[in-house]
Parts: sequence; C-alpha cells; structure tokens
Amino acid sequence: MNFIKLKILKKIAFFSIILAMFNACGALKPDWSETANPSGIERARQNVKEGKGIDFGFGKQKGGDFLFASSNPMWRASLETIDFMSLSTVDYAGGLIITDWYSDNSSSESVKITIKFFDNEVRVDAMKVDIHKKVCSNVNQCVINKIDSDLNSQIKNKILKKAAIYSKELKERKRKNKPEKKYPDD
Repeated sequence: MNFIKLKILKKIAFFSIILAMFNACGALKPDWSETANPSGIERARQNVKEGKGIDFGFGKQKGGDFLFASSNPMWRASLETIDFMSLSTVDYAGGLIITDWYSDNSSSESVKITIKFFDNEVRVDAMKVDIHKKVCSNVNQCVINKIDSDLNSQIKNKILKKAAIYSKELKERKRKNKPEKKYPDD
C-alpha cells in the first residue's frame, strides 16, 4: 500500500514541478505594448546594419568555393612559370604539380620539376620546388638524382612574385565587384 502511495506522490510532485515551470514561463513573455521601433522596415534595416539576422543561404550568389586554378594565385603562377614543360601529374586538391622529363636539346640529360603546395597563401614557406635530373649513358642506363641548385630558388621566387601580383589583382577585383550597401535616408 505504501508503494502505491509513494508512486502517486511522485507523479503529483512531477506534475506540480511541470506546472510551476509553465507558470514561470509566463513571466518571461515580452511586453509588446512598448516597442522602441514600431516600423518593421526600420527594425530590419537596423538589424542589417548591425549584422544581425538569420541567413538560410537561399538566393546567395557566392563564388570561390570551387576547385579551379584561376582562384588560387600560387597555383596559377606555378602553371604559368612552367608552361614550357609538359605536365605529368596535376592534382589541385592535393597541391601537387609534376612535370614530364624535359630536355632542351640534349638527349642524354633531362629534368623533372615537382611543386608541392602546403598552403594557399602567398608565402615563402607555402610551397616547395624539387628538381630531379636524369642522365642516361645508354637507352636503359639512366641515373636520377635530386639536385639542389640555384634553379630551385629561382623558380620559387618567380612563382612567388607572379602569385603576389595575381593575389593583389584578385583582391582588387573582389573589392570592385562587392556591392556597396546603401539604404534610403542615410
């Protein structure tokens, strides 16, 4: 018998707590009789100026979230710097460009350039340029060595200079294309 009374008392306590919570919510209701700004248009305009509001993403015309070389100044500058060489592997998402073996006029020596990107920003440490040299004495007797010469830094510097120019142009173009927010009566 005590067990049933205890169960009933628990249910009564639970429902009284729930009822008290609902009654307390009535105190949180705003007083709509006193609005500081009665015009909905003016409130909306003020919210936009302050950066408030809800954005569901509908109707946005947003660009730049795509995998394409012209949107990345480092990538574009790299491709233009080594445009005289045929490309073996190009992976934009992985940040890698590898050329085919290139030979000027010599049939026994050729070079291959590998460019690795670590970041999309135009910085010295955002990329690495490796050059491999292949020397062949016979058709099937070739020796491949990684070379560290002044050519590595020359290619890297040329890419960085072009990328800085492209980055500046891209920022300027974005600034010009960005519409200015104008409000009537401002």
